[in-house]
Amino acid sequence: MTALAHERPETMSEAPAEIVNVPDLDEVLWQAWKAMELPEGYRAEIIEGAIEVSPTACRSHMQIANRVRKALDKFLDGGEYACYQDGNVIHDRKAWIPDVFVAPEDTEPCGDEDDMGVRADAVHLVVEVVSPGKRNQDRERVRKRREYARAGIPVYVIIDDYDGQGAVTLFTGPRPDKADWEDIHRVPYGTEVTVPEGPAKGFVIGEAITGPKRG
Repeated sequence: MTALAHERPETMSEAPAEIVNVPDLDEVLWQAWKAMELPEGYRAEIIEGAIEVSPTACRSHMQIANRVRKALDKFLDGGEYACYQDGNVIHDRKAWIPDVFVAPEDTEPCGDEDDMGVRADAVHLVVEVVSPGKRNQDRERVRKRREYARAGIPVYVIIDDYDGQGAVTLFTGPRPDKADWEDIHRVPYGTEVTVPEGPAKGFVIGEAITGPKRG
């Protein structure tokens, strides 16, 4: 007996195929990041579509970051804004841990929906201190530079022991659509940089933070 062309094998299911909702990559990474349990001395961030795990700061990195925090604490004292160190900044299922950032003193209204940190739209200044090693340097100089611009954070400062004889770079005028910045101002250690806007306007990064001019 010859089977007709329209007949199906008996093993084939007659039920319609189910539509499976597959979460997008950002959501998968977000859920994985929230569930991570890292050993002491490590931290995890979601940067440009990947979870990056890195060790906490070395001595020189920690010292510079602590100088920035203490100076900003004094500069902002008594106002509506505060300086935070090693906290989570959240933007569109991304999670970053700046060395130092400035946000409102009262963070209750600017927390993200999962209460994992402070939303990026409430952050006015981010400071990163560059760590040794090419991957670490690329993270602050390239990947985070783009991410902070995408988030529209108004001011980004990089303090970089490994840029020539040491340099401070000030980024302002974020362009989220371009993942870049309108104005970039780089000076060597020994030259002062002044934050031009926001609650930290007038805050100076100079030798008291970076150490003296080198070379």
